[in-house]
Amino acid sequence: MTARRVTPLISALTVAIATSLFCASFAGVSAKSPEAAFVKKTISSHKIVIFSKSYCPYCRRAKSVFKELKQSPHVIELDERDDGWNIQDALGEIVGRRTVPQVFINGKHIGGSDDTVEAYESGKLAELLGIAPNDKDDL
Repeated sequence: MTARRVTPLISALTVAIATSLFCASFAGVSAKSPEAAFVKKTISSHKIVIFSKSYCPYCRRAKSVFKELKQSPHVIELDERDDGWNIQDALGEIVGRRTVPQVFINGKHIGGSDDTVEAYESGKLAELLGIAPNDKDDL
């Protein structure tokens, strides 16, 4: 095998090993972890829950939807908690995504920012909340 053919193979192998090590370092949260229990309890204890980060523009966008609907969600700002990364890992296991925001209504996972805005614009969000839809401005 020539050096030209070996170099891409070594590079691909190096990336695969690095990716495996990176993923393994964040895979420590089990579905029965205290963080997973916290997520599940929080979701079941509040009508509207948003797992967010205070500086995130997508999170602000999702929160603004509920402000438009005059609803007060229970917001967990993960960047303001010592266990925020672990809660985010637990969310990843529970809903299949680690990204924020993650929005729940009446225990049901709605999704992230785009999902929440789409549900708002279609009237589905107001329906899930049992309220009359507002005249909507573009968010």
